[in-house]
Amino acid sequence: MTQETEGSANKSRRNRNDANEGNFIKRSANFVRESINELRRAVWPTRNQVVTYTIVVLVFVVVMSIFVSLIDLLFGRGVLVIFGN
Repeated sequence: MTQETEGSANKSRRNRNDANEGNFIKRSANFVRESINELRRAVWPTRNQVVTYTIVVLVFVVVMSIFVSLIDLLFGRGVLVIFGN
């Protein structure tokens, strides 16, 4: 690496470190501001989509709960058959 490129690499590294060494409050405020900007750009689901997704999740949870309960019941009975009361 030549001296010129080493110098510019060190300078850019210094600039990055200077930006990262800012006050904690300033960095926190900047983070919150950037987060709010990102949330404004996000595509939010419509009310219909939220209702539909919620119903799908609830139905899935109920079906899986029934499935796990049945498997548990079968294994419990199987253990009783194998090892007795």
